[in-house]
Amino acid sequence: MPFINLVAREISCKIVYYGPGLGGKTTNIEHISARTKPESRGQLIKLATEAERTLFFDFLPLDLGEVRGFKTRFHLYTTPGQVYYHASRKLILKGVDGCIFVADSQRARLDANEQSLEDMKEDLEDYGLAFDQLPLVVQYNKRDIPGALSVEELRSVVNPNGAPEFEAVARLGVGVFETLKSVARLVFLELKKEQNTGPSSEPDGGSGR
Repeated sequence: MPFINLVAREISCKIVYYGPGLGGKTTNIEHISARTKPESRGQLIKLATEAERTLFFDFLPLDLGEVRGFKTRFHLYTTPGQVYYHASRKLILKGVDGCIFVADSQRARLDANEQSLEDMKEDLEDYGLAFDQLPLVVQYNKRDIPGALSVEELRSVVNPNGAPEFEAVARLGVGVFETLKSVARLVFLELKKEQNTGPSSEPDGGSGR
């Protein structure tokens, strides 16, 4: 559930990058942070683990418009992909408003993609969230590697519900912003729908986190 800041007139939404270890989640966020104007973003925060990093930063896109006079700020998180960080991944998903599933196009990582998706579904269910109702975008990363799986093969495993999808080479910035803009629009539309159908004409000051 979004957090509403009445003083700043902002609604903060949480977007989580989920996927197998070393699939490109960190690379996505680093690219976005590096190419977002300083006045529109916060500081990139890195929490290091033994095998992988968890990243966070927030930004305020100016092209999405407003919800009843409130601007929308997005907080972006990555989850550690290694299997033994399951508890950390689940914690990061708490209060999520939208997800980007970053799939690794390497054939050797197909099983890891599938397992990661199942983990995400289970974690969402534990929070009472339906996987097929959450704003979700799928990114097929590492499309430039030799012998990459076809999009059709990947889709059958990690995108059975036909969510918006993008091919990407995150290390080069290909498909990175397209993926983010897609999920941001989905979250924004969901937010507008909730505000239009809610009992109050103004957002309240409550927080779901």
